[in-house]
Order: sequence, then structure tokens, then C-alpha cells
Amino acid sequence: MKKVTTITLFMLSLFASAQQQSIDQKVNDLLKKMTIEEKIGQLNQYTGDNQATGPITINPNKQNEIKQGLIGSMLNVIGTKYTRGYQELAMQSRLKIPLLFGQDVIHGYKTTFPLPLAEAASWDLEAIELAARVAATEASASGIHWTFAPMVDIGRDPRWGRVMEGAGEDTYLGSKIAYARVKGFQGNKLGDLNSVMACVKHFAAYGAGVGGRDYNSVDMSERMLLETYLPPFKAAVDAGAATFMNSFNDINGIPATGNAHLQRDILKGKWNFQGFVVSDWGSIGEMVAHGYSKDLKEAAYAAITAGSDMDMESNAYRKHLAELVKEGRVSIDLVDDAVRRILRKKFELGLFDDPYRYSDEKRAEKALNNPEHRKAALEVAQKSIVLLKNENQTLPISKSTKTIAFIGPMVKEYKENMGFWSVELPEVDYNKWIVSQWDGVQNKVGKNTKLLFAKGCEIEGTNKDGFAEAVATAKQADVVILSIGERRDMSGEAKSRSDLHLPGVQEDLVKAIQATGKPVVVLVNAGRPLVFNWTADNVPAILYTWWLGTEAGNAIANVLFGDYNPSGKLPMTFPREVGQVPIYYNHFSTGRPAKDENSTNYVSAYIDLKNSPKYPFGYGLSYTTFDYSGLKLSSTKIKSNETIKVSFQLKNSGKVAGDEVVQLYLKDKFGSVVRPVLELKDFQKVKLNAGESKTIEFTIDKEKLSFYNNKLEWGTEPGDFEVMIGTSSADIKLRSDFELVAN
Repeated sequence: MKKVTTITLFMLSLFASAQQQSIDQKVNDLLKKMTIEEKIGQLNQYTGDNQATGPITINPNKQNEIKQGLIGSMLNVIGTKYTRGYQELAMQSRLKIPLLFGQDVIHGYKTTFPLPLAEAASWDLEAIELAARVAATEASASGIHWTFAPMVDIGRDPRWGRVMEGAGEDTYLGSKIAYARVKGFQGNKLGDLNSVMACVKHFAAYGAGVGGRDYNSVDMSERMLLETYLPPFKAAVDAGAATFMNSFNDINGIPATGNAHLQRDILKGKWNFQGFVVSDWGSIGEMVAHGYSKDLKEAAYAAITAGSDMDMESNAYRKHLAELVKEGRVSIDLVDDAVRRILRKKFELGLFDDPYRYSDEKRAEKALNNPEHRKAALEVAQKSIVLLKNENQTLPISKSTKTIAFIGPMVKEYKENMGFWSVELPEVDYNKWIVSQWDGVQNKVGKNTKLLFAKGCEIEGTNKDGFAEAVATAKQADVVILSIGERRDMSGEAKSRSDLHLPGVQEDLVKAIQATGKPVVVLVNAGRPLVFNWTADNVPAILYTWWLGTEAGNAIANVLFGDYNPSGKLPMTFPREVGQVPIYYNHFSTGRPAKDENSTNYVSAYIDLKNSPKYPFGYGLSYTTFDYSGLKLSSTKIKSNETIKVSFQLKNSGKVAGDEVVQLYLKDKFGSVVRPVLELKDFQKVKLNAGESKTIEFTIDKEKLSFYNNKLEWGTEPGDFEVMIGTSSADIKLRSDFELVAN
């Protein structure tokens, strides 16, 4: 059987190689026929006329330019009717080169899934891949070839609004999720009708902007870049990502769009990336505002020489690239390389065989109304909810509860549940398509349960006129559910915030409701870590529900009433106050570390605030409890070419079935450069029935022990290590030591 499998794999490899050679030949043949203007047209991307996730740029000559072959790609063109219409224009061009249609399909298309940061809280790679798979199926059926996702930027500063779009603060977790999302979007292979090209963004270090401000400068060491910020991008390349998008920021003084070190040396050089790189919206032209390029012509020169293949909305290549080639400043070989990369993807997608193959109305109707997609959205949404607190077993709520008060500005909202970066289709009535939190709870409780509502206050503003009604409503109930948080558009691109506290008077509403003495459950809806210290310290039960998408109401209700046992873990550290940020678990130690929370005298500490976060990375509770015991290491001394097997017993010691995310951390106790206090190096999500035990095993190998030394060389160093098994980065259950010795 193994022999047959090996032969089959070998034959498939030969077929794929022959197919790629055939495509390369077709690309080269087409390239020979193209004028310089037609080549540059392939590098030019315009927006369409559908304001699905971004602005509309008015260009009255757009259709004529498509007919002339001067546009190679479009974004924000929604639906089979419109993609087909634009493609028909492209088929009137001299060489009939089809258009690529891109779209920000970030966390779903028609069926909206939780925000990417919320999905990351599931720590469930299969669920995350499933979400991307459904999104790709719906988007591709609607004429979309290409999604501008996943965003794999490491986010350590919750002031930055775009943390909602990524996987959080950790490099290891972020790399695993990057791989899963690329696989989900692209499916088995490009060219399948349910596949879209992934676009890995933003290359690179966008999440490290100074002050947490969007588009801001980044200044970091090369070692930090290589070790912390680039691995998720490399994981995406390993997953076969078709395209990359460069970032708005400058890094160490060079705008990423014009950064040859990133794009030529690392991405296309060291990593041998064969896809193409697209600029972010207008980022080529923005190099003028950076003070890096004198004018748009110089910006075009900087971008093409640095490795940016496609110009999104700057018109820099369209206006100046032919001139730069004519002057001899830009080699035609650079232009040809960029065009070749783009044409190759168009051939791989099958667009030259049938430019309309993704614009099938019947397929779109079926895909956009597939009931299995809603089931998937519910599954992922449930897994994304994090239980932050549950005193006195306030949760789950009994379904036989006589009277429940559901209070807060989020309770009866619909579109708010979609969160930022959601595609808005003009034909969809979202008040009917989305399950509100009110609808979800109403669907869950029996006929004998009375459900009361009071809004209490708005999301923002200082008006407390609704407090009296809310308090009166709470007093009538046996239990109160209070839904608060951000507006959905308070986290996202260009949504940096200096104040991370709950907006408006919402926490005052929590205080007023808590004062009634009724059991209170708070739902926090947000796209980033927020600060809500009074609520955290005084309310008995808190669920962090993020923004969960189409099935938000049903997912929340399932968790509230115990039909789903929450299993989410935080992918970002939650600060006590904004003054702590950027805050992350895997920081370096100092020469004067604080001994404990009360140690402030000439140590690295605040005199007015604890060093520790409010909620640590990896934290999340369950309706059951788990016991960790019996840690064993197969060896306590290894060489770098050897491995250690780590095993322990995990037991569900509670009364209900549940999932636990067990986390393996390592600490390198000393090295040629300082090392983090601990680093996530593996994890498993384990489902156990009540009373069930299971032996959990991890393997520690050379890769897990390697880092960039003081010469920026990747490898290991002999020394002492601590292995830690925990339920979060701050709750380590088991510890042991081992030594790495020289070979």
C-alpha cells in the first residue's frame, strides 16, 4: 500500500511540474506579444463601483481603459452580474487578458464569521480553516478570485484598531493560524471553483506602529523582525499563499512598499516566493508623503525596483513606468518579472480558458444560501467566546429560570454583530439574515420564561435617562444579562484609540444594575482588548463575545444556557490600564525584575499599577475543571539533533464535558542574547467527558529550541531550559528542566 501511495504521489508531482511548465510557456508566449503599455496595464489595479468594504474612486475613463488592456485587476466589484460585465470589457481588448477581481473577504462573505481575532481565541485550527473555506466558497461563487486576507501581523498594542483583523500577539499561534487560513481560502489548489487566492498582509511589521497609531512608523531591530514578526508570513508562504500585500508603514526609515530588503531579499529571495506582491491602497503614492520619494514618478521607481508588482489605486505605474523604462532607469526585465507573476496566477485560475467561470449566477445562488454555512458559522462563533469570570456558578443559566432581564445597547442590534471588515451585500436584509442576541436568547428559553428588555443607554454619550427603566427591569428578574461594548466600527482600519475603556456611560450602567443585587452576566462585544476593571472586579460572570457574525445570537445563547461549554482562550493580553501597553506575555526579563506585584523599589515596575495584566495571554475558563498531573520528560539531557517527549495526564475533574487548550511553554534560561521569560511552543485542544483522563504528549525538537543569536544566525545554543505546561501563560500547572548539550 505504501508503494502504491509513493508512486501516486510521484506521478502527481510530475503532473504538477509539467502543468507549471506548460503555464510558464504560455506566459512567456503571451509576454512576447505585449506592448509596454499592456504590460504596465497588468500591474494596475482600480476599484469598482460597489462600496462593499472600502471607498469608491471615480474614474470616468475606466471602461475604455479596460478595453485597451490598461487595467489588470479590480477590487470592490460585487456579484456575478458585475464581474461578468467588466470581464466582457476585458475580452474586447487586443490580447483578451482577463481581469482579476479582488475583495476584502476578511471573515466571511455573505455568511459572516467571528472577527479574525475572535476566531484566534478558539485556538482551533480546523475551525479557523473551515471559516476561510466557507468564505472562499461564497466569494468565488460571486465572481471573486482573490481575497485580501489573511492579515498575519503580530499585534501587541490593543490601541491599534487592526488587531481585530489578526491572530493576536504570539508568533507561534499566529504562524499556525496563518497557515490554516491560507489553506482554507485556497482549498486543494488554485483553479478549483471554490478557491480564492489568499493575499498575506501586511508585509511587514505593520502591527508595531509607534503609539498604536495606524499607518505609523515602525522602528525595530533586525532580530526582532526576523524572530517575532516575520514567521507568520513565512508560514503563509509554506502554505502556498498566492499573493502578498505590502504595508503602509515605514520600517527603520524605509517605507515597506519601497523596501527591497523585505520584498527582494527575504520574500522573493530567501523564501523563493513565486506569487506576486500588491501594494496596499495607494501606498506607492504615499511614499511621497513619507518624505521618501520626491514625486509619484520617483515613488513608482522605488516600488518597482523594490519588488512591488501591482499598484493598487496610486496610478504610479500607469503614469510613469513606461517613461522610467524608456529612460533606462528601470529594466524591462523588472517589469516582465512582475507581469509574469500576475499572468501566471491568471492561468492557474483558469481564466484564460474561461474568463467567466467564476461568474455563474446559479452557482452563486446555491453557495450563498447553503444552510451548512450557517452551521459552520455557529460552530466557529461558539468556539470563539471566552469565559472570563464565573463566580458562584452564575453560568450557565437554567432554562427553567422564570424571568430574565436582557439589558444594554447591543441586545437588539443586528449589523453590529458583523463587526468591522464585513462585506455588505446590497441584496441582503441583515435584520433578517443575522441572529441578534435578543433573538438568540428568545429562541433558547422556554414558554414559561419571561424575557424583559431595557436598552439602558447608548454605546456612546453621557445620557443616563434610560438607567431608571433598566434598573426597574432588572429588579423584576431572577437573573440579568447585560450586553455592552464597542460599536463594530470602533475597531478596524483607521480606528486607533488612546482610551480602551468601555465607551460612554456603559460601565456606570453596569454599576447601577449590579447594585440591584441580582445575579448579573455581562457580555462584552468588541474587536480588541478593552479595559473594564470595575466590571471585572465586581460582576460575578463575564463572557467576552467579541463580534461573532451571522450566528452571534444563537452562539451566545448556547453558551449562556450551557448547550455549549465555552473553551476560548485569549490570543492577546488584556491590560489593566492603557499605560501598560504595549503589553505581551513573552517579554524579556531585565536586570532588575520585580519580585512580586508589590515590589516597586528600584525594580522594573510601576509605582501606581501592577505589572501583571488584567487577563493574561492564553486565559479562558470553562464550566468544568481540569487537573494536570504526572509530567514526564523522556530525557533531561539532549543534543540538538535529538528530541524530548513530554507527557502528562489531563483529567476533566468537573461534572460536564469540555474542551481544554493545553499550552506548552519553554524558557531558555540564558543565551548569547536575552531570551523571553517564556514562549509558547505548542498547544493542543483536547475534548474530555466528565471524569475522563487522557495522556497528552508533546515533542520538543531543534526548531522549538532555536532562535536568532547575536550574529542573526538561526540555531540552538547549549544551555538550560525549563518546560512549562499551563492553562494560560500565567497559570503554569507543571514544570520541569532539561539541558541542551553540544553535539
